[in-house]
Amino acid sequence: MSKLLDSVDQRTQLVGENRLELLMFRLAGRQLFALNVFKIQEVLQVPALTALPHSDPHVVGVTHLRDQTISVIDLSAAIGGPPLRNHENCNLIVTEYNRTVQAFLVGAVDRIVNLNWELILPPPKGSGRSHFLTAITRLEEEIVEILDVERVLAEIIPYETAVSAEVVDDELVDYASVHEVKVLMADDSSTAYRQASSTLKNIGIETVFRQDGLKMLQFLKDEAAKGVNVPQEYLMLVTDAEMPEMDGYRLTHEIRSDPALQDLHVILHTSLSGNFNKAMVKKVGCNDFLSKFQPDELAEKVQAHLRHRLDSGDWR
Repeated sequence: MSKLLDSVDQRTQLVGENRLELLMFRLAGRQLFALNVFKIQEVLQVPALTALPHSDPHVVGVTHLRDQTISVIDLSAAIGGPPLRNHENCNLIVTEYNRTVQAFLVGAVDRIVNLNWELILPPPKGSGRSHFLTAITRLEEEIVEILDVERVLAEIIPYETAVSAEVVDDELVDYASVHEVKVLMADDSSTAYRQASSTLKNIGIETVFRQDGLKMLQFLKDEAAKGVNVPQEYLMLVTDAEMPEMDGYRLTHEIRSDPALQDLHVILHTSLSGNFNKAMVKKVGCNDFLSKFQPDELAEKVQAHLRHRLDSGDWR
C-alpha cells in the first residue's frame, strides 16, 4: 500500500498550480472520505497495537513504527460514526500534522486522485457546525467528503491559545489595541481559525476572516477598488495552504501579481511538513512560514512584524 505514495516528490509540482491529490478511503460504510496526500507519510495494513491505559476512547492503541511510537486513532469513531471492529481488514494512514505524527485507523483504501482546487467546495451551508468536514467534491457521481483532521485532533488533544508571558510585548499590545491593528486570515478549518484568532486577541490584534483563498482574494480586490491601501491598512495576511476553490499558494501568487496588493506581508500558516513548505514559500513569494497550533510562534511573528513596521515608520 505504501507504493501509492512513492511519487510524492513529483507531486510537489502540483501545489503552486492550485491542484492537489487526495487519498480516498472508506470507514465503516460506503461513504468515500479523503485526505490530502501531502499530509500522509505512508499507508499500511494494521500492525499489532498495544492498548494505552486511560487514553482517549478514540485512541485504539499505539504502535511502534520506524523508531517512533505513535498513537492510532479510530477515525470513524472520532467523527461520530461506529467504531471499526475488524482490524485485520483495516488500514493505517500515517500522517504528520502540526509537527506530530499520528495514525488513523480506516477501512478500505481506495485510490489517489488528482484534482483542481476549484472542484473542491465548502460543505453545504445547511450542514450545521457539528460536522468534521472542510470540503466536499464529486467524483464519478459519488460525493467525497474531505475531513477536517485538525478538528479531529483538537477533540482528542485540546489546542492551546494562551501566549506565554515572556512572549507578550505589552507596549505592542497596547498599541495594537488602541490603533485597532488588523490581521487578515484565510483558513477553511474553523478549528484552526478559532485557535489563531484567540491567540491574536491575547496580544490585542483583531482579525478579518474568510474561509477560502478565493473569498479572501475577492475581499482584497474589493478593498483596493474602494481606495483602501491594503498593505497599509492590514498588518499581514495569515493564510492556510489547503483551502477549497483556491489554495494559499495560489492566493499568494495572485496577490504578488496585483500592483495594489503585492506589498502585503503574507505568512503561510499550515499543518503541512516544514521542509516542504519552506520550499513552497520561496517558490510562490510568501514572506514566512508558520506551523499551526503554535501560539507563541504566531504571536512572536506577528509582534515582530508590527515592531518592524513601527520602527521603519511604515505603518498607516
